[in-house]
Amino acid sequence: MKPINLNQARKVKSRAEAKAKADENAVRFGRTKAEKVLDATRAKQASDRLSQLKFEDE
Repeated sequence: MKPINLNQARKVKSRAEAKAKADENAVRFGRTKAEKVLDATRAKQASDRLSQLKFEDE
């Protein structure tokens, strides 16, 4: 039986857990660049449309 370095084993386990959590968060919260650009474009269009419809009483 070969002895193992417990510090290395802990680091490997910690890295694996961090990677799993990162992958889970990427699925849960991640959006593609195209989705972000699409949302920004829609928000700008809505803002522009609202500005056009604004009634100013002077």
